[in-house]
Amino acid sequence: MSDESAAYGLWPLVVLNSAIFVIFAFSFARPQTRRDWRSFGAFSAFLVALFTEMYGFPLTIYLLSGWLTSRYPGIDWLAHDSGHLLEMIFGWKANPHFGPFHVLSSVLIFGGFWLLASAWRVLYAAQREHRLAISGPYARLRHPQYVGFILIMSGFLVQWPTLVTLGMFPVLVFMYWRLARREEQDIAAAFGADFAQYRARTPAFWPWPKR
Repeated sequence: MSDESAAYGLWPLVVLNSAIFVIFAFSFARPQTRRDWRSFGAFSAFLVALFTEMYGFPLTIYLLSGWLTSRYPGIDWLAHDSGHLLEMIFGWKANPHFGPFHVLSSVLIFGGFWLLASAWRVLYAAQREHRLAISGPYARLRHPQYVGFILIMSGFLVQWPTLVTLGMFPVLVFMYWRLARREEQDIAAAFGADFAQYRARTPAFWPWPKR
């Protein structure tokens, strides 16, 4: 564990990566209401916590260092690549950026951003025309934007799991679920029977058709 200074303490990278991903997500999510800003703010906090451990201070590695060193000897746990814990624990010997967990992570992250972008276009057009958003991703899910955020967070957890983000993840999922329920109360009040029919045939978060 002698290369600690080279692997971490890179705070400019923490700021840069956090800013890039937050701005990138903002360009897709386009929060407008206070509820939108609340969900986006929680997502941004998750990203900041993630990149803080990825480039700044490896809190998870320090807290688990005793167990990791005894269970997996011969690994420099303060080397940057060792932060890909799943690749290390499951014995991926090559570059972890090309390992199966990193590939899965990339699929989840890009899929989440694609879903955010697709959903925003439909939602923006529906809001301008004062109608329900029921096409595109909304034809399969009632809350594709929240699902997009969850996919992105899941991808980062697979790629670089930390104790902080693992603790934040279920809290954020529960928060998105509550926000979705409150949104539906407002939409039901605005669109009445039309929304009731849409809700009856369209699942909220999982794209399986309702019976």
